[in-house]
Amino acid sequence: MDMDLKNQLMARKSAILKKWFDAVAETYPDNTSSFLKKQKAQFTNPVGYTLSEGLEGLFDALLKGMIPDTVKVFLDSIIRIRAIQDFTPSESLSFIFLLKKIARQELGNEEVLQQPGMNDELTAFDSSIDELALYSFDIYMNCREKIYELKANEARNMTFRLLQQAKLIVDNQD
Repeated sequence: MDMDLKNQLMARKSAILKKWFDAVAETYPDNTSSFLKKQKAQFTNPVGYTLSEGLEGLFDALLKGMIPDTVKVFLDSIIRIRAIQDFTPSESLSFIFLLKKIARQELGNEEVLQQPGMNDELTAFDSSIDELALYSFDIYMNCREKIYELKANEARNMTFRLLQQAKLIVDNQD
């Protein structure tokens, strides 16, 4: 990605981040969405705060060059939240792809899009966003596997305790 696109996106950073955050908030039910948009303080709205900080970190990483370990920290904080909520896997990860549309809307039909080489720069930017999605999928799957593992262990432990209470299993601790 050439400096021209980076500079154009960086100049519009606050507008892009606001629209991206609002678009992510819109994936929640209306009352939750309103709350997320109004409150972004860490202690009064930890989810909104985490989303805001994570999106900004991801945006900066996209523009400064993606270092996988750094990017994964920001993704992890967002994905962990979305993995435990009532979202399908595609809904949980769709927030990443929203950035493509928002960035193009912010760049608009300005001369910047008509500059030589801009198409290649946008393609590189899109590829970086796609790479974020792949990292996100790995993180999401790890979170879901952990949740299912915890549920399975809890069910096993509950069954064992019920069998013990029914005196169908004797604990042999000699």
